[in-house]
Amino acid sequence: MAYEEVAIEAIKHALKALRKRHLVEEGAHAPALAALNRPFVLQGSEWKEKAENLEVELQQCYKAQARLSEQLVVEVAESRASKSLLQEKETLITDLQNELNQARDECSHLTELLGEKTKALELLMAEHQDLKAQIEEITLRANNAEAENKTLVDRWMLQKMQDAERLNEANALYGDMLDKVKATSIEKLARQQVDGVVRQSEDGAEFYVESSIPSTCKQRIPAHDGGCASILFEYNSSKLISGGQDRAIKMWDTTSGSLTNSFYGCLGSVLDLSITHDNKFIIAASSSNNLYVWDANSGRIRHTLTGHIDKVCAVDVSKFSSRYVVSAAYDRTIKVWDLQKGYCNNTIIFHSNCNSLAFSMDALTICSGHVDGNLRLWDVQTGKLLSEVAAHSQAVTSVSLSRNGNMILTSGRDNLHNLFDIRTLEICGTFRSNANRVASNWSRSCISADDGYVTAGSVDGSVHIWSVSNGKMVSTLKEHTSSVLCCSWSGLGNPLATSDKSGTICIWS
Repeated sequence: MAYEEVAIEAIKHALKALRKRHLVEEGAHAPALAALNRPFVLQGSEWKEKAENLEVELQQCYKAQARLSEQLVVEVAESRASKSLLQEKETLITDLQNELNQARDECSHLTELLGEKTKALELLMAEHQDLKAQIEEITLRANNAEAENKTLVDRWMLQKMQDAERLNEANALYGDMLDKVKATSIEKLARQQVDGVVRQSEDGAEFYVESSIPSTCKQRIPAHDGGCASILFEYNSSKLISGGQDRAIKMWDTTSGSLTNSFYGCLGSVLDLSITHDNKFIIAASSSNNLYVWDANSGRIRHTLTGHIDKVCAVDVSKFSSRYVVSAAYDRTIKVWDLQKGYCNNTIIFHSNCNSLAFSMDALTICSGHVDGNLRLWDVQTGKLLSEVAAHSQAVTSVSLSRNGNMILTSGRDNLHNLFDIRTLEICGTFRSNANRVASNWSRSCISADDGYVTAGSVDGSVHIWSVSNGKMVSTLKEHTSSVLCCSWSGLGNPLATSDKSGTICIWS
């Protein structure tokens, strides 16, 4: 607007100047015009020249006026352009003003949010201080409880030491009584075994039957889900006990194949089973690091033996007394337990894990098979290593005692089955077959009731039977569809039972 006003004022001023000059020129040219009105003869050449000069000067004035008009047009165009630019600037200023107002509103909103967050942070800081004070109080209580617990542990250890002293006295008394019993039983043992061969004594004849080579699968029992790693017969009975990965212990009638009893409470897979000589208690070794003892009649758990810190893979009960149990775990320990008191009497620590073990007939020696392939004999009371032999080139998977107690059958991952004399640890026989391959570190083989046959399962599901007398294979049984993990021969001579990785049990006759 200011440029336009200036331009209009300039135009007005220019028009006034032109009018003023025009009036001046008319006044100056008035004599000349009067002279022109006179006859040309009177004027003369001088006036003619003046007229021409004035004509030229008038043309110059007209040209100057044209130039001023062009300049005026240009200035008007520039004024209009400036006016358009000014409008654009004013529009831009308006937009920027709106944006500024929006930014101010957003800033106010953010200021309010910041105030709310600051209040929330102050609340959290207060809660944090309260929690910190509570943690300090709990830490103080925990320290006090730990100190009290340490005091209780010290008192408990003192009590245990006193119990151990009393136990040592009891063990000494037991040893004296055992020596007396051994002295009185020498004559009876002499009648029962001559040259390592079991004779049918008068009081044992009803339980002894000569074993025959089985050929037919009489029963096929889907016993457990996930595999059955351990089976055994009751003493002088055809009832079979099985344990599997489903954590269940089951008792079967091998004549009909029916389930007669189930035992629950185990918290891990069952890796091995044993039963007392009087068939009153069943003991299971479990992957839950514990052993479980059931009353066979009531089905209730009598003891949970704790002390191992890794899976328990082997267990056996004394054949001399149903009171003592031996177990082996993958914590490199072998433990001897007292079933009457429910705790450990002795612990043997060795660098090689034990996969399988068995009590000797007199319950004074433990026979153990280890991952390093050695067979070792231990004194039960002292825990000292009595002797050892390199039984296999790979891990020992099974240790079985013959019925007469003079022979030990071992199986290994080298796919060999060796028979040793327990008195000298000399090898008496080796049983092998290209078709027989041991399935796992806990695959169990067995000796028949009359000590005449050796039976072992294979990874292909077959069961192989060898004659002890000549070392030759006498039979191959095929019914399983998965790896055979365990074999057990009834103490009555027959039947033979086998279990596999799918949880199936086959009864052979």
